[in-house]
Amino acid sequence: METALSADGTTLAYDRLGDGPPVILIGGATCTRGITASLAEALSAQCTVINFDRRARGDSDDRSGPPYDKQREIEDLAALIDVAGGHAALYGHSSGAAVALHATVAGLPVDRLIMHDAPYLLEASEEATAYHTELHRLLAAGQPGEAVAAFMGQVGMPEEMIAGMKASSSWPAMESVGYSLAYDSAAMGDRDGGGVPYALLGQVRVPTLVLVGGEDFAFMIETAQALHAGIVGSRYVHLAGAGHEAGPEIVAPSVLEFLTRHSTQ
Repeated sequence: METALSADGTTLAYDRLGDGPPVILIGGATCTRGITASLAEALSAQCTVINFDRRARGDSDDRSGPPYDKQREIEDLAALIDVAGGHAALYGHSSGAAVALHATVAGLPVDRLIMHDAPYLLEASEEATAYHTELHRLLAAGQPGEAVAAFMGQVGMPEEMIAGMKASSSWPAMESVGYSLAYDSAAMGDRDGGGVPYALLGQVRVPTLVLVGGEDFAFMIETAQALHAGIVGSRYVHLAGAGHEAGPEIVAPSVLEFLTRHSTQ
């Protein structure tokens, strides 16, 4: 494990693997770098991979906290791009795709952008705004576990399953990432309804790959198509039959082909 220091003093823990064009992996909500470790290993065959814990989770801390501004995660990626050599591709999965988009549009030295299963809604939703409000209420009250439960409910997990998880030995680990959910919500634009950020898409100026599975969350296919349509020159790949948690044997071939195909252009 290595560490990098973000602009606000937050320590970011990361693993560096492989050699080749640099790519930074950005996991989704509640995910630590352990979740993306197998993908990092697969990509390291041809790339230098930076696999990190986003702030407020895993071995990374958070020196800012409320109001959980998305700018903090842009600064985090700026620090990681520095340790990667001054430029890098970004692979973002789920809400991590939104973080990658914001960092790219912010003008960081991003070579390529990969957005995988970005869970935007096609239209802004009052339900997303209500979730944002409730999430911040729970975190302000010092209830990160209940914030995790609210997130699980938001993504469609049945109440009995949530109750079972609360009773399991793994729940303390889930509670420990509760505060990080506010950064996911900020990146996704939940306060404003969580819709596809059409205004941002036209500002992307780097080669972009939009990946989607859609086997378990079918709405993501239409979302991915909207992202592809809004990002000029982007490439769209449907990993037919793949779920949201698709393994590296499914994801890595498309990512490696995209990264290496563009690395000499």
